[in-house]
Amino acid sequence: MLKDRLYTSAPKSLARRSAQTALWHITQAMLRWMAPFMSFTAEEAWAIFAPGRDSIFLQTYWPLATPDAALLAKWAQIRSAREAVNKAIEDVRTAGGVGSSLQATVAVSAPPEMHAVLASLGDDLKFVFITSAATLTAGADGSALSVQVTPSTAPKCERCWHWRDDVGADPAHPTICGRCTASLQGHDEPRRAA
Repeated sequence: MLKDRLYTSAPKSLARRSAQTALWHITQAMLRWMAPFMSFTAEEAWAIFAPGRDSIFLQTYWPLATPDAALLAKWAQIRSAREAVNKAIEDVRTAGGVGSSLQATVAVSAPPEMHAVLASLGDDLKFVFITSAATLTAGADGSALSVQVTPSTAPKCERCWHWRDDVGADPAHPTICGRCTASLQGHDEPRRAA
């Protein structure tokens, strides 16, 4: 889910910097964890990652935050929905309906408890599902998650590969979307979670 914001967001955007910070923390922890059994690789990576600092073997383990049970439960539901969306997209892709997940537009109907979780993502839902567009409706109590996949009718942006209606809206950038045009001008894109 980070790839889009790392590749397409403005260099100083909060979304991009947030992703880079998360990756920095992950790298700090992973290098320390792998050092005991991949010593040369860890030491070489550490020399590039933290030049001028003492050896990886003189570092302590990276402190981990205490897991937030509510947050873990929320993301378990989101991952479950994402798996269902990926399966539906793959079925349509196999049938020749779409070439990639970004060419797909998904309509998700979720049971009330899952709907609340997915709705909390707002417009970021399309980034979590790695689609160009996603709509969400509330299903009835006791209903199962359902996913409808249709190919996008919008043109494809050459920069981010999302299929969007605003591709070519700026005459100075006829082959990219409004989101990419704004990023090139240094504007920050609001993101909640993805």
